[in-house]
Amino acid sequence: MSAFLDKIIDKAKSDKKTIVMAEGNDPRTLDAAEKVLERGIANIVIVGNEDEIKGSGKKLDGATIMDPKNSELHDEFANELYELRKEKGMTPEKASAAVEDDLFFGTMLIKTGHADGMVAGACHATSDVLRPALQILKTAPGVKYVSSYFVMIVPNCEYGEDGAFVFSDCGLEPMPDVDKLANIAVNSAKSFENVIGAEPRVAMLSHSTKGSANGNDDQIKMEEATEAAKALAPDVKIDGTLQLDAAIIPEVAASKAPDSDVAGKANVLIFPDLDAGNIGYKLVQRLAKAEAYGPVTQGIAAPVNDLSRGCSADDIVGVVAITAVQAQFV
Repeated sequence: MSAFLDKIIDKAKSDKKTIVMAEGNDPRTLDAAEKVLERGIANIVIVGNEDEIKGSGKKLDGATIMDPKNSELHDEFANELYELRKEKGMTPEKASAAVEDDLFFGTMLIKTGHADGMVAGACHATSDVLRPALQILKTAPGVKYVSSYFVMIVPNCEYGEDGAFVFSDCGLEPMPDVDKLANIAVNSAKSFENVIGAEPRVAMLSHSTKGSANGNDDQIKMEEATEAAKALAPDVKIDGTLQLDAAIIPEVAASKAPDSDVAGKANVLIFPDLDAGNIGYKLVQRLAKAEAYGPVTQGIAAPVNDLSRGCSADDIVGVVAITAVQAQFV
């Protein structure tokens, strides 16, 4: 594993949390669980068919294994879910059936204090992973929107925080308006500080630096989002609009935005929409051979993170470690 992941794992181990691995019948999940336990990254609850999990041949000593279909927590969770969602049309019968679903059961473990976070998505769509989290856990206090980010670790790079960046939103919010962009910027700054452990410097990206091009709707949106983000978090270094090179390269910043306290030093990059963000992170991942960890969700009351369906066991270990660190700040 990388030096970055080693650092995250050390953070996770310093204040060990309990993380649900909600896809216990996927072999990659069990491979990852074995590695998480071996390294002492987190306490884990594996959700799935108990006989299959125990018969997998993996060393899972220390893990708690729960089968939603015959759990002694079933009635408690069903009653709790009914009370939480009855005004939205939930019935006792629907609640009873819902908590037999691995993802709903895993989310209820968090809601009732049995766990601190959850990782899933190796064999479920993003919408399936996040739906129970948004319905049951909802947003964190003071947070209006759920969004996502990638931690990007660029090798042999002097930009950002010694090559470390947060890119947002690259995985969830397709076309954020001014208010959403401002909140994404503030939440991403907090995520950078919590996960990377350094001061965030947030660049609101555009094709134009400080209005250097004729304004269009996209540029105006980012200009307004910059001012809104500064108003939300006056103590955080946020500036824009900045072109990517002006945001991260000191020599370009010196000519294009000499009075900025972010330009040339940005380590948190806020993209105007999902297309730009997704293209941007994949370019850096593939052409610069960067490590890309995410999408990591932010803004949920407790951390619930979605995996790529093409993920490896090592990818899952990394997301478990990040989730455990996020849980330390809830």
